[in-house]
Amino acid sequence: MIFFGGKNKPLESLSLSGKAWRKFVKNKIAMGSFFCILLTISVAILGYLITPDSTPDANNQILQLSVKPPGTRVKMLLVKKNIQIRKVSFFYKMLFGQESPYYYIPLYSYRFDGNNLVGEIYTGSNPNNGQIKSFSLPEIIYGSAKDSATNKSIDELKMEVQKNNLITKTYLFGTDQEGRDMLSRLMIGTRVSLSVGFIAVIISLFLGILLGATAGYYQGKWDSFVMWLISVVWSLPTLLLVISITLALGKGFWQIFIAVGLTMWIDVARIVRGQVISLKEETFIEAGKAMGFSTSRIIFRHILPNITGTITVVAADVFAAAILLESGLSFLGIGAQPPTASWGSMINANRGFIITDSAYLVFLPGICLMLLVLAFFLVGNGLRDALDNKSEASQLVGA
Repeated sequence: MIFFGGKNKPLESLSLSGKAWRKFVKNKIAMGSFFCILLTISVAILGYLITPDSTPDANNQILQLSVKPPGTRVKMLLVKKNIQIRKVSFFYKMLFGQESPYYYIPLYSYRFDGNNLVGEIYTGSNPNNGQIKSFSLPEIIYGSAKDSATNKSIDELKMEVQKNNLITKTYLFGTDQEGRDMLSRLMIGTRVSLSVGFIAVIISLFLGILLGATAGYYQGKWDSFVMWLISVVWSLPTLLLVISITLALGKGFWQIFIAVGLTMWIDVARIVRGQVISLKEETFIEAGKAMGFSTSRIIFRHILPNITGTITVVAADVFAAAILLESGLSFLGIGAQPPTASWGSMINANRGFIITDSAYLVFLPGICLMLLVLAFFLVGNGLRDALDNKSEASQLVGA
């Protein structure tokens, strides 16, 4: 019996990686999780280009809009700042954001009075009872009431204000205590989680593969030393070890990368060591030694390619664990520092609302964190099943 991997290709003609990919694609849960991760990565890369609030760290604070529920719609008056705002490039804005050239003034109602716009400031109360403020039209448009060089009539100024300076802003996920857009903060928070996970995986794979592969291949005293080091680091609580490293390096965005990465290599080293020990006695490795291949060539070109699948699965688990660890540190206040948007720090800052009508301030970052970590674990499980050649072999034998 022939098992077909596609319309024209029989499964037997596919490479091991091709068979694994076909099996992975058939796993709907794993594929759904994979697309969830791809979507999160896309949001993190595009960053400020797609966030409703494109200011650095999505930190545009409008205190009148403190803790407003999801779906809040507010009329905004955009008043031009009387300072020079540096125009940044496309890629700079994508990575770091662009400072807004306007002050955002929430209005409950407004009217034109000659050369002025008179508005009642939005408070969100019922009745509103907001402060009445007056803004001259040139001040709104140009940032200075003295700027009249355009020689525009009052009617022309009114039309320009209505067209460019009066907007209706919708907060789909509401606002936090400082009146910042929650959706924008959540979107930018993906960068912190994915960046920490990525750096942690890079560091853990480098240290874990280097130490695990050499210990498994050479064994002897070097293997004993590596296993002793693994036992010592493994005996320490991970969170306590990360906190110690963070306090030594200082609080900050980059320090947390190193701290998390230096504590996540243990599992990689243990698994790589075991795989290398089981493979080093295989016939093809003995043949390589007989042909005079160097040790580095045998390890990196013959042993490691045969355990790539196992390493990939472990990397997915390390990625998820690193995201959880970073969120825990940010929750404790020793991770990414304000105003950097981090899901852990957002949960910590809003934990007091957990028993109020504004519990969404805690639930939204918590749900995002849960879904992303779950997606990585499900992808890891899918890869583990797809790379399991024993089930494939038993299926062929049974046929």
